[in-house]
Order: sequence, then C-alpha cells, then structure tokens
Amino acid sequence: MKRQLEGMTVAILVADGFEQAELTEPKKALEDAGAETRIVSPADEQVEGWKHFDSGDSFAVDVAMDDADAQDFDALLLPGGVANPDQLRIQPKAVEFVRRFFEGGKPVAAICHGPWMLIEAAVVRGRTMTSWPSLKTDLCNAGAKWVDREVVSEKGLVTSRKPDDLAAFNREMVKEFAQKIRESRRASAV
Repeated sequence: MKRQLEGMTVAILVADGFEQAELTEPKKALEDAGAETRIVSPADEQVEGWKHFDSGDSFAVDVAMDDADAQDFDALLLPGGVANPDQLRIQPKAVEFVRRFFEGGKPVAAICHGPWMLIEAAVVRGRTMTSWPSLKTDLCNAGAKWVDREVVSEKGLVTSRKPDDLAAFNREMVKEFAQKIRESRRASAV
C-alpha cells in the first residue's frame, strides 16, 4: 500500500466499551498508509474493547486524556460502540479535545456511535453525516443533515454507520487524511 500518510500522527480517542473492530481495522489502515497512531483515553493504562455485547481485548493507552493536546496530532479517529462515546461526552477534557481538531481545521473520522462526541463538541451544524441509525434524531436536532449511506466525507469529516461499513470508511478516511497532508504541504511551500 502507498504510504500516503507518512509523517502524520493520528489520535484515537476511546474509553472502555468501544467497538473493537472500529478501532483495530481503521488503526491498521492508517498505519499501513504510513501514519503513526496513538490511543488517547481517560483510562490510566489500558482500555477494553467490545465485540458487540461481549468483552473484547485490552489495548495500551499511549496518551492519558489529561496529557493530550490536539496540537500534537494531525487527525482524529473516533470509534463507536455505545458505552465508549457515552462515557467520553460527559468529560469536558475529551469534548474540548475533539473541538480543537475542528477549530484547527484537522480531519476527523467517526463511525457508529462516535458522532455523539461531535454533537457534544457542537461541530455538526450544517454538515451532512451518517452514523448508527439510533443517532439520526440526535444529529438532526444538533443541526446536521443525516443520510443513510455507508460513508460520508465532507469538509474534512468522514462518518460511517457500522462495522459492516469499515472497508468504505477506512478508504475514505485515508483519502481525506491524505488530502489534508497535501494541502498542508502546499501551504507551507508558498
């Protein structure tokens, strides 16, 4: 695979209860494309995934939420799973961390229930997005236009519905993140 994300560092923000495939598969796609990934979490040392309703594997936390700074990253990945974003969205530091990516014009990818964090960060108004179907009303009430598609990429934000959509999500995420690298390099060359 072409290493089009070489030099990019991507934050993966999770709490216990993330849908495991929504972390592992995008993480692999990003790393295969040359990005460095770092798991950011309010958990101290490890965070546990879920495989639907069953306990999954544990993953080492690279950066504690208290030490995380959006300026240290080029992009953000928000995996889903019901418990994961529900825990994160009540933590002001996590919400502010997400908001900073949008304020800095950095690309973000969110799948399944991950867009709950985007609602909490107040960054969805006027955007066309998708998500797990139960978030449709939440996203619409927050000012987004919800569509039922496997992946939506718009203005630096990639969203997707569920684990079945991971191939399309990963493809669009890498494409969007690579576009941001090209834009940054062009701007610094001027």
